[in-house]
Amino acid sequence: MSKKNKSLLTCKPSSDERFKAMVNDNLKVLNALDVAKTQWYHFTAIVIAGMGFFTDAYDLFCISLVTKLLGRIYYHDAGDSNPGSLPPNISAAVNGVAFCGTLAGQLFFGWLGDKMGRKKVYGMTLMLMVICSIASGLSFSHEPTAVMATLCFFRFWLGFGIGGDYPLSATIMSEYANKKTRGAFIAAVFAMQGFGILTGGMVACVVSAAFKSAFPAPAYEDDPLGSTVLQADYVWRIILMFGSIPALMTYYWRMKMPETARYTALVAKNAKQAAADMSKVLQVDLEAEPEKMSEKSPNSFGLFSKQFLKRHGLHLLGTTSTWFLLDIAFYSQNLFQKDIFTAIGWIPAAKTMNAIQEVFKISRAQTLIALCSTVPGYWFTVAFIDRIGRFKIQLMGFCFMTVFMFGLALPYHHWTQKENRIGFVVMYALTFFFANFGPNATTFVVPAEIFPARLRSTCHGISAASGKAGAIIGAFGFLYAAQSQDKTKTDKGYPPGIGVKNSLIVLGVVNCLGMLFTFLVPESKGKSLEEMSRENEGEDDEVIEIASVTAHENRTIPV
Repeated sequence: MSKKNKSLLTCKPSSDERFKAMVNDNLKVLNALDVAKTQWYHFTAIVIAGMGFFTDAYDLFCISLVTKLLGRIYYHDAGDSNPGSLPPNISAAVNGVAFCGTLAGQLFFGWLGDKMGRKKVYGMTLMLMVICSIASGLSFSHEPTAVMATLCFFRFWLGFGIGGDYPLSATIMSEYANKKTRGAFIAAVFAMQGFGILTGGMVACVVSAAFKSAFPAPAYEDDPLGSTVLQADYVWRIILMFGSIPALMTYYWRMKMPETARYTALVAKNAKQAAADMSKVLQVDLEAEPEKMSEKSPNSFGLFSKQFLKRHGLHLLGTTSTWFLLDIAFYSQNLFQKDIFTAIGWIPAAKTMNAIQEVFKISRAQTLIALCSTVPGYWFTVAFIDRIGRFKIQLMGFCFMTVFMFGLALPYHHWTQKENRIGFVVMYALTFFFANFGPNATTFVVPAEIFPARLRSTCHGISAASGKAGAIIGAFGFLYAAQSQDKTKTDKGYPPGIGVKNSLIVLGVVNCLGMLFTFLVPESKGKSLEEMSRENEGEDDEVIEIASVTAHENRTIPV
């Protein structure tokens, strides 16, 4: 190797302009990632990270498929004309406790990912998901209180593991990807959520159909006690425990992934190791020979500093507020679509079905919505995010969600007529489509691109946790709000609410607010992570030592 290819530069800039030039030279180490052609490893990383999100979505949303079954099994009231249902406090806990765990996990593992590194924390979250997914299908006894307590306990810790997957998967994918297709790669990881929701519905369909065929039972109105066979208790357990399989299958490959070069170079300050890791990822020989990295680095301000507030305060407000507002609407729609479909008559009245048949009908409806709108919406984002840009897709998504939500709510009586129910389902599906070809994907992508490397996982975790706060409001709030205003028509144990129509109007207003807060979020299309986070800028009188990177033979990446 020639001397000119081995350089260790120490510079003390006399002007801000000269300093920025030197910092830009340092960041050439990372330009190899920005300009690298798409390779097989990128797709491998998408699958490895994406399977975590597949499991996340499966575990979070499959509970909505079995809550009515849990009510029939454990809260049957002899002599009641309607099947048993979960009491309001139990239903709220079962539906919402995983979101509470997710919120805590996003904050904790987001912070830990910046302190310990992305890879070290990545395996912890997956094993927690596997263990708690299996444990969610177990219980310490057959008493309702014990079963529900066990379920809620393990679903909280399941959510805690799921929460860690959000900031870590997004950050890892953003730091591996090149700047030309970075948005598509991060969105593709998130798009696996759609397949998780779809698989949840399909698994529930298959399991319930198998049990329905093996253990036929009369409708509730014909035989209240006989409509719920003893074997129905296995149905919900199998559905919940199935979520551990895809997570377990990818654990080994997660442990094989190297730490991201950006974390190693910019946070751990080990340029030599960063170059070695990039060599594995890019399949090119890179060599760095730093004696040491400066203890003091440019832009070393912390999260709770005036400098961060000045540079990224509005950005963090934008990412947290839009994700918060989006999840109020999105999770309300997802978790309680069975109630909406029942309200308009698309799913038959519970008393006309047996317990397992009801699971089949609910899961079939969710599968159709996922197949026709949820999954396509995610992949439209993957296809267009690096062409249209994050800002336009998010603004468009919120806009159409608002339009369709008001389109459902204002003429709600019209949609409840039997001849118009298919139209309602189509309109409802379109709100899912534009949620996923819109803010549900972009709110995940953008926080992984616009913050500094040493705070990237933390800020993504904060943004995601804000979203889960919205999901908690959606899960708990919509449960009560959607109840009929006529107390004689409410579900057992619930006080009167504002009705489905007014609930949909509220969700329309929430989407409209999301559209307004989108203007706080910057466009990151085609820009490097260091350009967006302004890590290629510095302050006067900083000292930085720059490691050079040499590409060997014919496999050369210009730096």
